[in-house]
Amino acid sequence: MDGSIWVAFVTGLTAGGLSCMAVQGGLVTSSLAGQIENEIAKPKGKKQSKVPQKPSIRFVKPIILFLISKLVAYTFLGFLLGSIGSVLSLTPTVRGILQIAIALFMLGNALRLLNVHPIFRYFSFEPPASIRRMIRQKSKNQENIFSPILMGFLTLLIPCGVTQSMMALAISSGSALTGGLLMFAFTLGASPVFFLLTYLATKLGTLTEKYFTRLVAVALVVFGLIAFDTGLNLVGFPFTISRFTQQVRGDQSTVQASTGVLGSQTQNIPTLAPQNTGNDVYIQVQDQGYYPYKSIAKADQTVNLHLVTDGVYSCSRAFVIPSLDISKILSATGEEIVEIPPQKAGTELYYSCSMGMYSGMIVFE
Repeated sequence: MDGSIWVAFVTGLTAGGLSCMAVQGGLVTSSLAGQIENEIAKPKGKKQSKVPQKPSIRFVKPIILFLISKLVAYTFLGFLLGSIGSVLSLTPTVRGILQIAIALFMLGNALRLLNVHPIFRYFSFEPPASIRRMIRQKSKNQENIFSPILMGFLTLLIPCGVTQSMMALAISSGSALTGGLLMFAFTLGASPVFFLLTYLATKLGTLTEKYFTRLVAVALVVFGLIAFDTGLNLVGFPFTISRFTQQVRGDQSTVQASTGVLGSQTQNIPTLAPQNTGNDVYIQVQDQGYYPYKSIAKADQTVNLHLVTDGVYSCSRAFVIPSLDISKILSATGEEIVEIPPQKAGTELYYSCSMGMYSGMIVFE
């Protein structure tokens, strides 16, 4: 086996599964929503099967369908990326818009489950009526297999930063076969985490089945708000919950580019990168984000942004500046220099990881 393919599998099994679950977990939950409603709404009369399925087992099928769909989708994407390079890559802004749209769907689906208003019944993916009739005729049960399959494919629209690192590796392979195998290995490695966490959630829910729909709705609201917030970060929106929390955290700091003077507490600032001087701004990239959060650079002149990594494997490696349409996949250890064109005084330039989870800003004076 190619060494890079083995690395892709191990990356998915460790960092990939946990990283992507934060963004794509809402789609897993959405794929179960219809099944949950059907199970709870089943009549308790004599027509029920004499050998009922165990509560925690009846949701295994849609989870597996979701994961198989995702595996097929990303394997196919790997073949395409290996064949035609970066043609299919999406800009940070487009990814942000897609993520916001998916977040709105999650929130609408949650409100549908809570029966807030009839209008929210449209927030549910179902096949056309003719296909539904065919499924009913050919299937003894009436489980909704369409939703988990569709949701699995929709994960293509919101790849996490670790996934994008694998996508970049698939592009650089220059081979359709290698690209497909890389994405297959990575997605397969990430699947156990998805299955385990989702299965445990359904098992917990079936213990209190009466309230399970509400629990799913709450989960969708949480995932939806996270996706909405990170989507706003990806389009460069300055006011988000995650940006606010980073501003009030104790490790918040400001670095003056022209003087190399730290503007606030420095006890948590990594020392691997030099302090900023002249037209150079240094950002230390870590698994938990970017340090310092705020840097100050000179206006009306080109600035060299130095992104320094040292054993970094989280989504912070996938660095984006939405307003400048800049995307970089950083090496795990090393230094990447991004040239920022002259900016007017007072400009606030926002950047983030490709998931929108970690962010920072540069103020030009």
